[in-house]
Amino acid sequence: MSIATDYLTTDKVDVNIGIQRDRLALVTGILQNLLADEHVLYIKLRNYHWNVAGMNFQPLHAFFAEQYTAVSTFIDDIAERIRSLGAFAPGSMEAFQELTRLEESGHLNGNARQMLENILHDHESIIRALRHDQELVGEKGRDAGTQDFLIGLMEAHEKFAWMVRAHLG
Repeated sequence: MSIATDYLTTDKVDVNIGIQRDRLALVTGILQNLLADEHVLYIKLRNYHWNVAGMNFQPLHAFFAEQYTAVSTFIDDIAERIRSLGAFAPGSMEAFQELTRLEESGHLNGNARQMLENILHDHESIIRALRHDQELVGEKGRDAGTQDFLIGLMEAHEKFAWMVRAHLG
């Protein structure tokens, strides 16, 4: 069993909330990919916060901190949603690397523009995934609660993407 499928195992107590077990597996699998994506983005934001350089150091240092603080809250909310649906939340870097749809990056020698472009790419990737996944969760998973949750996250990432675009000017 791979790390990713290992997390699809569920609690010993059945979750009886009006969503069939196979649909819960679909929904929690989607949430586990999202959790991994958010972790990769969080680590990237921390990395960039520490290593940004140049004339825009101070505003970008604060900007990256604002974003990683928000993403940290997203991470906790996603993990708790997974647990509330009866599955286990991935919690290792190995699992996140296996489940993520994003790519990691190094410190980029402090190159602020490249950092912003990478963050924008990640936000937009997450937005596209959320746009697709919220429909899948609603139609195939029949889970309006998770669909609403994903739409809220999509809106938050859309706002962050707009802010990054404004920095790139």
